[in-house]
Amino acid sequence: MSFVTRGFSGRRRDDNPRLPPGQTLVNDWPVLSAGPTPRVGTAEWELTISDETGADHRWNWDQLLALGVEDVTVDIHCVTHWTRLDMAWRGVSLDRLFENVESGHDFVMAHSYGGYTTNLPLEDLLDGKAWIATEADGEPLDPEHGGPARLLVPHLYFWKSAKWIRGLTMMPDDEPGFWEQNGYHFYGDPWKEERYW
Repeated sequence: MSFVTRGFSGRRRDDNPRLPPGQTLVNDWPVLSAGPTPRVGTAEWELTISDETGADHRWNWDQLLALGVEDVTVDIHCVTHWTRLDMAWRGVSLDRLFENVESGHDFVMAHSYGGYTTNLPLEDLLDGKAWIATEADGEPLDPEHGGPARLLVPHLYFWKSAKWIRGLTMMPDDEPGFWEQNGYHFYGDPWKEERYW
């Protein structure tokens, strides 16, 4: 396993009410990854939501975009102590994807190209809280930042915003993903500093 970072420069702003405890404000976007960067073109990319019946709901790139792309501006918070405010994104709301998905399960495992996984409560993906992001800062997502598409769940630490997203699997119980199996908190609320368990 390797970790990649271009480094970042930032400063602590204790007087900023939008900065969670223990975070440092940055203006750039550090690259942090576990393992190699998958290279998936939009022609090959596909997203699947698997429910408890075994049914798979699938979207290719064009079908995803046809659901309706939104512009959102959010703050993002990394568990490695950096925060970036007012970051511009474009993507498709998870509400659109779940419109025709019936499930009695309360949890989701996000799966990425390259094998990464992270667990989330379903309620944290709905009601305008999460997107499949396709652009950031006015540009298509670079592979190093999770392109062509990544999960964007800005109210949780950024490891929950899985890069290279390829699927969501409904789960009856909260099971740990990659970082959660390796000591990271199951939930990851930056305002409660839920970094590790």
